[in-house]
Amino acid sequence: MSVTIDPIGGGPGHVCPQLAAAGTWSPACPATTRARVPVGYRSVIERAHRPPGVVSDGRNRRDVATSTGDAPQGAGRLGYTTGQVVQEFGYDDDVDEALRSGLEEITGSALVDEDYDDVVDGVIIWHRDDDGDLADTLVDALTVLDDGGLIWVFTPKPGRSGHVGHDDIQEAGTTAGLHATSTFSIADDWSATRMGSRGRGR
Repeated sequence: MSVTIDPIGGGPGHVCPQLAAAGTWSPACPATTRARVPVGYRSVIERAHRPPGVVSDGRNRRDVATSTGDAPQGAGRLGYTTGQVVQEFGYDDDVDEALRSGLEEITGSALVDEDYDDVVDGVIIWHRDDDGDLADTLVDALTVLDDGGLIWVFTPKPGRSGHVGHDDIQEAGTTAGLHATSTFSIADDWSATRMGSRGRGR
């Protein structure tokens, strides 16, 4: 089996040669084939052929939410740097792909998913009002977060479907032993709230 890189703007795809030869995920390939592709491209990868803990790029379909507004600049406001590992919770087809891509470009690697069980440097959480208990998600996020790691909660802006009020975020944070600090617009449809973190030692 080969893994094709689908240019968003059209044109021929590219194939990861190690995957094409092995017919499965190969250590010779990067952590995600997506990391090898210039900005503006997305990988289309079978979920079964990804390493544990890496977000399936097969979900990055052409119909997912994208943004041309705040997202590219917003990623730089989150405080992450090259080489850091960032864990993502709450992925769905309404997330802002431009923001995700911007963050991955900054760190130099793909976001890892909720199943990742090694220590991470930061966490982003996409949370909507029907996503269940935010406090539980925050507690889960803390289990592998390193000391001083950044936690950001992304919620739909007022007037958007799934909006979550700041008081609700604050309450969830208090329950999890955290506190909500700064909030600002991070993308066209999303606000970002930083949570003060206790973290965890390596």
